[in-house]
Parts: sequence; structure tokens; C-alpha cells
Amino acid sequence: MISRLLVANRGEVARRVFATCRALGVETVAVHSDADADAPFVAEADHAVRLPGNTPAETYLRVDLILDAALKAGADGVHPGYGFLAENAEFAAAVTDAGLIWVGPPTKAIAAMGDKMAAKALLAEAGVPMLPTWTDLDGISDFPVLVKASAGGGGRGMRVVRDAADLAEAVASARREAAAAFGDGTVFIERYVESGQHVEVQIFGDTHGTVVALGERDCSIQRRHQKIVEEAPAVLPDGVRARLHEAAVAAGRAVDYVGAGTVEFLLAPAGEFYFLEMNTRLQVEHPVTEAVTGLDLVRLQLLVAEGEPLPSAATPPADGHAIEVRLCAEDPAQDFRPATGTLHRFAVPGVADGFAPTKGLRLDSGVVDGSVVGVHYDSMLAKLVAWAPTRAEAARALSAALARAEFHGVATNRDLLVRVLRSPGFAAAEVDTGFLDRHAEVFAPLLPADQLPLAALVAALASAAGRRANAPVLAGLPSGWRNVPAFPQVTRYAGSDGEIEVRYRLDRTGTLAESSTDPSGEWEVTLIEAVPDRVVLDVDGVWRAYRVHRVGSEVFVDGPDGAASLTELPRFPPPTAELAAGSLLAPLPGAVTRVHVEVGQRVGAGDLLLTLEAMKLEHPVLAPTDGVVAELPVPAGGQVDTGAVLAVVNPEEDPR
Repeated sequence: MISRLLVANRGEVARRVFATCRALGVETVAVHSDADADAPFVAEADHAVRLPGNTPAETYLRVDLILDAALKAGADGVHPGYGFLAENAEFAAAVTDAGLIWVGPPTKAIAAMGDKMAAKALLAEAGVPMLPTWTDLDGISDFPVLVKASAGGGGRGMRVVRDAADLAEAVASARREAAAAFGDGTVFIERYVESGQHVEVQIFGDTHGTVVALGERDCSIQRRHQKIVEEAPAVLPDGVRARLHEAAVAAGRAVDYVGAGTVEFLLAPAGEFYFLEMNTRLQVEHPVTEAVTGLDLVRLQLLVAEGEPLPSAATPPADGHAIEVRLCAEDPAQDFRPATGTLHRFAVPGVADGFAPTKGLRLDSGVVDGSVVGVHYDSMLAKLVAWAPTRAEAARALSAALARAEFHGVATNRDLLVRVLRSPGFAAAEVDTGFLDRHAEVFAPLLPADQLPLAALVAALASAAGRRANAPVLAGLPSGWRNVPAFPQVTRYAGSDGEIEVRYRLDRTGTLAESSTDPSGEWEVTLIEAVPDRVVLDVDGVWRAYRVHRVGSEVFVDGPDGAASLTELPRFPPPTAELAAGSLLAPLPGAVTRVHVEVGQRVGAGDLLLTLEAMKLEHPVLAPTDGVVAELPVPAGGQVDTGAVLAVVNPEEDPR
């Protein structure tokens, strides 16, 4: 039996495995990079070993360092988590060669499924339906196609190509991204099915010859090929579910599968389905399966690794419905580029449990209040899961919890997730991989633009109340009181849509006498209460309560219509250096991996100037206009912070 388990992963992945270990009485060992030294998963482990460095290549992808850590900490088993080395056959072999228990499938099965081209050939012989697939660029004539990483998933190393002229660059870019994320830049190409339904089957095998399907999940709603909403069971046409389960079990048996695995399929609109890949690990989205089956899949992994048989060879019936969303540090104002910073507050109301099967709300999070979100790893902060007797109830509970949550300090995709869950298309189960392309309305922020001035007024009133409460003298005076009440208080904020100026005046009793919240005069606003962390307004006869959290000059306002993040501007702003016209600034911290142009080169609007890598993804930096490259201050390999000048393009003058 395993008595001390090392988890070769980080964040919520490690915390998830640790939770089951605690329940089973198994000691835990964390490995961590320097960037993760203060992360919650490190604090929760019974033992922790430092991996010197920050990037995955320096730390979590180093087999030698992880094995040395396991031996140093006295671990007798290794769990790879999901991601990093979870599907690396050499790592699995090294663990077993070191005399440790490997909590995963046999090396042979990992190798067979890790070579995705060989896997397709093997499973085609077992009768599993396949899409046309290529490795030779010259053999492709029908478009669109999809370039995919052979060694991993999560949208890394994946590109849709609709024209032959774009294929070579897409393949090169996918290879770089896959190598950075998984340590293997191998890619292949398959026919791209427009608007297919992405459905995966959870399988489990044991050393006694049993392979069973534990139900399926729908993972169709994706952005940039990364899953953001998953649910179980999937809503499927009649007769498809049983055939999917049979095909998945056949895939597992073809490689003598042991442990947790996922067989992914693409369901075409006409009802046919095709094998995509088999992931020889636990999936990020496994909590929805746990919710509807009541099974702890990590517990099953540990028991199977110890040689125990599975409790049943039958597919368990699904109880109710579960939906999961992936909350990511992404900035909607920057086309959902990864965001960084400090999470001043991370709170979700109504959570029943975390990291374990549960009815109701479950939060699996890699962060807590005060966590720093850096550039070295992917952008997922947490997974929030809702279980309910019906799909509609689960969606309602999940969207309500997300909308009420407080995520302060780092931009997230929360509003997108809420709008997806509340959309008529999702309610009607009209989900496929083209969902977000068809529903542009879900990208709108929850807080309407005309409500931002109201949020700014709330911020100003709460801030004034805070200053009054902390005043050394005359603290009993009403907040914002002036000896000459005719002049308003003026506060300026920077918001998502630019600068907002708030003007308001309180009378001698502390009542809001006037404000600039609604210049049109259509609203009637009355102040009910203002304390440093709470403001209540009466707007047109309806009371609205707002929660306010201030950190330095940043003010976070959470209200009934949505959340606003504001920065109070100084009354007398300091002078700043003027940027050269045509400057292109880094949208986030990262590394410049390639520079595609030279100083003095003429470029057109939309031309690729350089490539920035952050959070294991490549971000192209494009010319904003026709012109000439005047400056390239950062060479390939250079590290930059947010706001650094990457290039300067002098606009081309109109000859007229």
C-alpha cells in the first residue's frame, strides 16, 4: 500500500490529489518551483521539495529532479496529476524503475496512446471510427484542417487552418507551443469538423482485466480550442450513448488499460462520431463525473495502483446533472489574453465542499486570497462545479454563484461564463464547438456600460466613509461634509471604458443631495447607507446593495448588476514620459520568442512583427497600421513586463 505519495504537479491539481490522500490517511509530498514557493498546495502538503527555477522546463518537466525529490522525501508512490509529465511514458518507466508505485496506466499504454498517429492506427483496427489524418504537409488538399499537438491537450499546440498558404506557419507555431507546454513539439493534422459536439468517455481499468465506462462528458464549449464549460451527462441523440461507451471500452481493452483514462470523440451533426484521442490520465473536468456517480476517481486511482479490483464492472447510472466552468485569469478587454497580478480577494459564496465529490457547489481552486498569478504557468485559477437534480437547476445555481463571487485584483473570464450559462442556446442544449462563434452576445460584460458611473459613485461614497472613519478628529461628522455645501466632492477613476469623473454633494445631514451619476436625469438616486465596505442606494425606488473592497488606490465594487474594478486617480497626477507615436506595448509579462521584422522594414497593417510567449501560449504582435519599423528594443529571448515597448511603427503618410 502507498503510505507517502509525491504529486508531480502544482496548483489545484496537487490540491485535488492531496484531499483524497488526507481522507485515506496517505502522507503527501509536494514539489514546487521558486515561483510556487508560497502557493497553497505547498502549504497543504506534509512534505515539500524545492525544484530550483521557475519555468516548467526548469522544474515540473524535469524527470530527474522529481525522482530525486521522491527519494529524498521518502515517497513510495508518485501521482503525475494531469498535465506536465502525466502522459510521459519515460517518466512512468523511470518511476517504476526506481521501485516506486506509479499511480497511472502502464508505460506500454501511455506510449501507445502518446503516439497519437500510431494510436489512431491501433484503435482503427479495434473498430473505433477515425477522421482522415496526415503528418505530411504535401499530402493535404482538403481544408479546413486542424493542427494538433501529439503529446498533450488543453488547446496548446492547436491551430485551425483554412487555407494552404497558412499551413506551414501554423505547424511551426503549434510545434513551438507544444514544446513549451509538454516538452515535445510533435504535431499531426486531421480533418476539421465544423460545429461538432466534443464528447469524452471516462474509462477505468484495473489489473484484473476489467475496463469500464463511468459515463460521458460534453466539453463542446471551447474558446481557442480550450474547454471552458463541461457537463455530465452529455445531451446526446438516441442510441449514441451506448455506442460511445462501447467504442471507449474497446479502445481501453486494445491497450490493456489500467487506471483512469479518457477517450475523446467528435460527434458530427449527422450523428456519426469519430475518435479524437485518448488521454492516459485523469482529466481536468473529472469532477462532473464524480458529481453524478458519487465516485472519488482519485481514490479509485490509488486503489487500482495498489492492485485492488474496481468495485463494479458496470457503468453506473448518472444521478442528476453536473456542470463545471473553468475560471481563468484572462482579460476580456485584451481579447482574453492571460492576466497577471495579485488576487486580493477570491471568494465564492455557497460552496459545499472542495476537491471531493459533493452535491451542490464544489470549488477546486489553486489560489486563495493573496495568491500571485504569474506568467510561468497556464491561466486557470479554479474550477467551479454545480450539481442539481436537473440540468437547468445546475446551470442556474452555477451562474448565480459565479455572479455573486468576488474576484479582486486579476481580470477573469467570469462574465463570459455567466452569460454562457444563462444563454438561451445553452438552456436548449444547442452546444457544439462553434457555440461561441454563433453567440457573440455572451462576450458582453455583465455590468452594462451605463451602470459604471453608478459603481464609481458607490466607490467614492465608500472611500469617503473610510476616510471619515479613520479620521483622527471630528469622526462623527457625516462623510463628505463640507462647510460650504454648494460645491460637490469630485473623484476621478480609471475604469474598463476609460476615465470616470464622479461629482456628488451631501447635505448637512449626510443625505445625497445631488450626483453626476446619471447626466440625463432619468434616475432618482438616494443614499441609504455608506460605510467603508458597503453602500446601499435607492435607485428609482429600488434598493441596491453594493459590496466594496479597497486595496490601495484600487476599488472593487460588487453589485446586483455585476462587478467593477476601478482605480482612483490622483488629484494632481505626476508627470510621465511621453511614448513615441506608433509604440506597441506588451499586453502582459512574457518573453519575446521571435522577431519577424527588422528596423527600417516597411510593413502593412496586420503584419506579424514579433511573437510574445506567456502562460504557455504564443501571442502575436501585429502592426496596427501601414508604416516603417522604427524601433525594436527587445531582442528574441528578451523578457518584458506589462507595458514595455515592443516595437515602434512610424505610420506611413498619406501621399495625398
